[in-house]
Amino acid sequence: MQLLIQFKCLFAIQLVYFAIGFINLSNKQNIIRSRMTMSIGQPIPVPGEFDPFDKDNQVITRNRLNEPFAKQRIRPRRNRKSASIRSLVRENILTPKDFIYPLFIHDYDTKEEIPSMPGCYRLGFKYMLEEIEEAIKYGVVSFILFPKIPDSVKSNYAEESYNPNGIVPRALKEIKQKFPDVFVCTDIALDPYSSQGHDGVVKDGVILNDATIMQLQKQAVMQARAGSDCVAPSDMMDGRIGFIRDALDAEGFTNVSIMAYTAKYASAYYGPFRDALDSHPGFGDKKTYQQDPANGREAELEAQLDSAEGADILMVKPGLPYLDIIYRLKQSTKLPIAAYHVSGEYSMLKAAVSKGWLDEKKVVLETLTCFKRAGSDIILTYYAKDAAKWLYEDGVH
Repeated sequence: MQLLIQFKCLFAIQLVYFAIGFINLSNKQNIIRSRMTMSIGQPIPVPGEFDPFDKDNQVITRNRLNEPFAKQRIRPRRNRKSASIRSLVRENILTPKDFIYPLFIHDYDTKEEIPSMPGCYRLGFKYMLEEIEEAIKYGVVSFILFPKIPDSVKSNYAEESYNPNGIVPRALKEIKQKFPDVFVCTDIALDPYSSQGHDGVVKDGVILNDATIMQLQKQAVMQARAGSDCVAPSDMMDGRIGFIRDALDAEGFTNVSIMAYTAKYASAYYGPFRDALDSHPGFGDKKTYQQDPANGREAELEAQLDSAEGADILMVKPGLPYLDIIYRLKQSTKLPIAAYHVSGEYSMLKAAVSKGWLDEKKVVLETLTCFKRAGSDIILTYYAKDAAKWLYEDGVH
């Protein structure tokens, strides 16, 4: 009996040792698993959770390093793994040469900030030349002029628009005398000069198409004589590109380019620009000649017409809300495409930046790159000088 009791005691002790050993082994295995999972940042599955390594429902395997391995050959992230390779495979490169810098000018020896466009000014000739000189330092070589005209010289037929002694021809001569190699565009439209605040001649509340074209031809020829490299009709009258081309050619200006405002939409984004030039419509709106924002195919029709009539560059305005139109025109024509990053787009960014909601440099360069990606060859932007400066600091000249 005593022998039996001793045997049972020994057996119980062995069971205890065995249990302790099993627990230690399990603990060691858990420690190993824990270390392994901690090294790769993967949590240990707990009962009830989905386990991607479960043999009965396995969707993730392990590689030879015992790391999780989702078997796939194509991994696009390989081309994003470093700044060097991202720059190597980048599809679109933004440079200062892509920009046309819009400048507001007036006939005073002052520099007046435009309240609804922080950082933009109405410039007297002295300040206009200083602004151009500074922009050139950062690689911007193209400009477009927009004049603020005194009410005293405005009229329904906008005769001041082709005055050879007016503000635009005098500004052109100043620029070309000091910077003969820059590319200067000039706006062809009656609204800055109109007593009605519209882009055309008005009769009984109607904007007259053909009477307006007659005035636009005079304006274009006058600007070409003053030294404009490129006239930019922004009026949206039917047929005006062809008639302007004919007028320029007849006067010997076959080398003067035409940048057509091809798809200019009746947009709410133009408000700050109209503040800058005091050119708000005197009555109604501009929907009888500018395009309906709801229409896309209409832009393709306008592009076909402008191309056939002799345009050299086709423009979409506004820019950012109309990236789809930029893309459509890029696919349908061989002509260069310009996008106008308009005043409302500019002022929205400025407002968000002033609140500290956006990083100005990053959001501006991203926005302008988006124009390139959509198909723009040329970008008109009030950020031209600043963007060029940021690119210059980043080594892009």
